[in-house]
Amino acid sequence: MYKWDKLNPNKPVWSQAYSIDNGENWEWNSISTSQREESGAKTFMPNIICTDSLEFNAAFSAQGNYFYFSRSMNKKSRIFFSKKIEGNWSIPEPVSFSTNAFSDADPAFSKPGELYFISNRPLNAADTTKDYDIWKVSPIDEKTASGTQWSTPVNVTELNSDKDEFYISFTKHGAVYFASSRDGGYGAEDIYYCENKNNKFDNPQNLGGKINSIHSEYDPFITTDGSGLLYTSSGREESLGKADLYWSVRTSDGWHNAKHFEANINTATRDYCPYITADQKYFFYSSNGDIKFMPIESLPAELKLVLKK
Repeated sequence: MYKWDKLNPNKPVWSQAYSIDNGENWEWNSISTSQREESGAKTFMPNIICTDSLEFNAAFSAQGNYFYFSRSMNKKSRIFFSKKIEGNWSIPEPVSFSTNAFSDADPAFSKPGELYFISNRPLNAADTTKDYDIWKVSPIDEKTASGTQWSTPVNVTELNSDKDEFYISFTKHGAVYFASSRDGGYGAEDIYYCENKNNKFDNPQNLGGKINSIHSEYDPFITTDGSGLLYTSSGREESLGKADLYWSVRTSDGWHNAKHFEANINTATRDYCPYITADQKYFFYSSNGDIKFMPIESLPAELKLVLKK
């Protein structure tokens, strides 16, 4: 007789027993415990990108030769970048517009090449609201479009409120998805979106009850055609840890009810900041203080179909 025990899906136990009296009595003679390797994910560039500090976020430049992420030190976060040179990633450096005076995080590229991010820096000298807003910088010239030379940060006022805004993601048509704790939502934080018309954002719209709940929803990543969404939620009944990753697809009927990623991705810690590379080969997310990645093949079949559109 053989038995699999998957009470703990990360540590399944295989057992073998035999009987010499036609099943009246059994003797277990082999027990083997397996352990899932980092929930199927690998740490991205250990000791270079991921260190003993807290690293999170993932954003590749359009050409894929620059990698932007956030690093938290001394209770402040800054945005760093690393350049790929002859197949190797350089030691990360802070971007020119990120200083120790404020916290900056959540870098995201728009299709025109602008770099969006969040910051708790004040809007002006009279601004005393201690919240995170969405900001953006533009490349100074085409030669540095994916590099280090950026304009002075500009507050994206049409997306912001007097509460916190987090994490930004774009479709290929320029629609933007982000999280906000503004009044009028379903829970502590909700996911919102804005259409982009003539290079201007419409008023932010709540994504609705199929995505948002009475709990916290944040860190949205939208697929290029806008038909797939990955995001983080905290406090739901099926959660395995402090925060788990969820996904949904959109059809002609609208967004479907969100689905919970299984234990090959979600863990007993906080899993957040989902990101899919432009070549649709890798899925990145943040967990346990590091940036993780895995092949797209590890994602649910229904979600992979959306990615291939």
